[in-house]
Amino acid sequence: MGFADLLEKVGSMGRFQHLNISMLALPAFMMASHFLIQNFSGAVPRHHCRTLFDTNDSHYHNLSENVKSQDLLRIFVPMDSKQKPESCVRFSSPQWNLLNFNYTQANMTGLETEPCRDGWIYDQTEFSSTIISEWDLVCSYKSLKQFAQSIFMGGILTGGIIFGGLADRFGRKSILVWSYLQMAICGTCTAFAPSFTVYCIFRFFCGMAASGIIFNCISLNMEWIPTRSRTFVGTLNGHFYTCGQLILAGLAYGIRNWHWLQITVSAPFFVYFLYSWWLPESARWLVLNNKSEVAVKHLKKVAAFNGKKEEGDKITPELLESEMQREILAAKSTLPVISLFHTPAMRHISICLAFAWFSTSFAYYGLAMDLQNFGVSIYLIQVIFGAIDFPAKCACVLFMNYIGRRSTLVGFLIVSGLMVLSNVFVPKDMTVLRTAFAVLGKGGLAGTFTCVYLFTIELYPTVVRQTGMGFTNIMARTGAMVAPMVQMTADYFNFLPLVIYGTAPVLSGVIASFLPETLNTPLADTVEDVVNRGKKYTKEEIPLQNEQPEKENTDDYVYKAVF
Repeated sequence: MGFADLLEKVGSMGRFQHLNISMLALPAFMMASHFLIQNFSGAVPRHHCRTLFDTNDSHYHNLSENVKSQDLLRIFVPMDSKQKPESCVRFSSPQWNLLNFNYTQANMTGLETEPCRDGWIYDQTEFSSTIISEWDLVCSYKSLKQFAQSIFMGGILTGGIIFGGLADRFGRKSILVWSYLQMAICGTCTAFAPSFTVYCIFRFFCGMAASGIIFNCISLNMEWIPTRSRTFVGTLNGHFYTCGQLILAGLAYGIRNWHWLQITVSAPFFVYFLYSWWLPESARWLVLNNKSEVAVKHLKKVAAFNGKKEEGDKITPELLESEMQREILAAKSTLPVISLFHTPAMRHISICLAFAWFSTSFAYYGLAMDLQNFGVSIYLIQVIFGAIDFPAKCACVLFMNYIGRRSTLVGFLIVSGLMVLSNVFVPKDMTVLRTAFAVLGKGGLAGTFTCVYLFTIELYPTVVRQTGMGFTNIMARTGAMVAPMVQMTADYFNFLPLVIYGTAPVLSGVIASFLPETLNTPLADTVEDVVNRGKKYTKEEIPLQNEQPEKENTDDYVYKAVF
């Protein structure tokens, strides 16, 4: 027996589990909003230099009564090839001769221009307010937008490291409650940031809180449900995040002011914070941290809630500890990160997986945070980008079961990368084709996440599996943090970001082809098992994975990086 068997006695999927899953799933709907909100709060509206015409100069305002404002703008701001005002320069002095519409573009090449010295005027037709118009993050300051998103992703990476360790020490519930409060306060304060620097600071803390919420929500979910339900519940959480992308598109469409949009996606976390006090601590964590008496109290409450009070009364601290000896020993046998590189076999697996996780997250967020470059409504493309995740993840599961983990991972990585690279050769005016390639690429990367999670669990042996998951999760967060910065390379060549985003998955796909296949092979327990996995077995000699006895609670962290 083990904790799973005790959980069956008190009701493994009863009323308590259904309520617990529902309460922990609700925040997942809003997590996508914080990850992707800068697509809308940081959208770049059309803009041009502030001119004398935009001031209170009565001379120019009197003139505007006889001349259309758009025509008058030509006097102060040069037009681009599409006859739209240039964004970052203006004429050094008014060019009255340009009111003559016979004046050609060629005649304008010699006219002296200067940078926007008095700020910018923003078109508020689509966005009433964004952080771009709030702090003039355009022209020579436009890279600060990508910097802000990298700061948020850096917070996620930092939060994963800090809150992960704190959750192991102080419990899942305590850190989850704090993370809800931190997200609610910092998210709301972000809307009132008086400067871009303060905005970035609050976004960093929001990123930290996001990590604490994701990891501990999934831990509390997985540690209170039976093994047979963990894959389903973990996948369901991933789909909640996908639904959150669709919710974000609807909220952003209805709320065009970034301040109110930020408050709208942050305020629900005050509610999550209030009801999170009802959530019980993980009984498994309590036992592993010498708090068996508290664990018994929780188990008895769960049994009563599930209508199995008599079974709950039979559980004692001594019984709980004796039945969980295997889990207690397994928790003490986790090896440090350096053990992932001790032997050639482990080094080979770790390096290949590091490339796969980094490039998947890198390209995924590179595409997901660049909606304005497709030339279509960012609200529509956000919906499409979110919806494609559903069929992509389902297709990935089918491929994993029929052609294997390695072939699926390699195929999805390479095809996704090629879809992204295809847009390098598609003209920008072919918006439908460019959008189709981008959607297929993003969907393929979403499927890649599904595959690489399971593949990583199966490749690492029990003694380093949790350490390996932590290492690969750090690589994924690093990729997400670097991704926005690549957009800056467009200042040199417009196509360069797509080349980088597309090349990374293709190269990682080639590297991943050197990983061993794990379909229908037993989970490895030791490093020696990994070395021996290279030996050939007949089909009769290979026990199916779903027929394996439960050696450890590996699913506890299968989906910890699901977002």
